[in-house]
Amino acid sequence: MLSGIIEIDVHGKNVEEAFKEIRKQLNRANASVYRIRVIHGYHGGTRIRDGIREEFGYEREPKIKRITMGDNPGITELVLREL
Repeated sequence: MLSGIIEIDVHGKNVEEAFKEIRKQLNRANASVYRIRVIHGYHGGTRIRDGIREEFGYEREPKIKRITMGDNPGITELVLREL
């Protein structure tokens, strides 16, 4: 964990495996965590990227305040609280 950010690398995982890992980290996240960074890749990770918005967006997960794109298209960030 990097100063309040949990990074999850889901390269090589299918959508179900990626969601399982994201849920595991969401359950583990304590008050010091403000962001979960999911590294899914750009070419093969688009199904995971799109699935994250479907599965965890639109207030479906109470811990997640919003979902943003990362510094590059292969990263999606789940914002748990504002810094």
